[in-house]
Amino acid sequence: MIDYSQFEISYKKLIERFTRDEFRGELIEAKKNYFQNAGILDENNPNYTLRMSQFYDWFFLDRHLTSYFKSPLSVAHEPRDTRLTTEDFETIAVLKTHQHSIYEILKSKNNQYTLKDLFRDKKVIVEGSSTFFEFDEKQFFEARVIEIAGKNYFLKGFCFHPEAAQKFILEQIKLYRANPDLNFNDFLIRLNKMRYKFEQYRHVKIEQIYTEDNKLGL
Repeated sequence: MIDYSQFEISYKKLIERFTRDEFRGELIEAKKNYFQNAGILDENNPNYTLRMSQFYDWFFLDRHLTSYFKSPLSVAHEPRDTRLTTEDFETIAVLKTHQHSIYEILKSKNNQYTLKDLFRDKKVIVEGSSTFFEFDEKQFFEARVIEIAGKNYFLKGFCFHPEAAQKFILEQIKLYRANPDLNFNDFLIRLNKMRYKFEQYRHVKIEQIYTEDNKLGL
């Protein structure tokens, strides 16, 4: 079984395969759609790395390629010029079972985080070795969690939401949990855009951004 370091190497290789050559146009269109109404993508922004990691996770795991009508993850084994190793196949299997949600930190100890998955209403223990920043325990955050050899790890994309938005987020999660016809991943994308609108428009009240009113077109 692969370890986390091997997983990272394989995952990076798989993403790169679907962001070059004949897929370059897909990447350009995906960036346009993903960052629309989400604020200017500024390389000097302290959240730039997190935002790009989130984008590439979404691009590879969720977005359907126009030429396949499936996500890159679903067809990663298909391009003939892609030579996959055993580690690559194991990485694909790990990614297919990942959990994407909104989390709350309950406690942290010895480089482990005990989280509450707010959508699935369950506790998750995640190893902290894959993170490169300190969590603010007052914030809810969006993340993707993978399992390798019985241990959970974060992918590198995170989106942290202000404490004042928690009431709205919990209300929406309750609605999505009660109605299986609603797409929770679509909500997570909208929520992501709300977070970066909040960053862009500090003079606007948070209730006008984190809202179902949607006057900002999110």
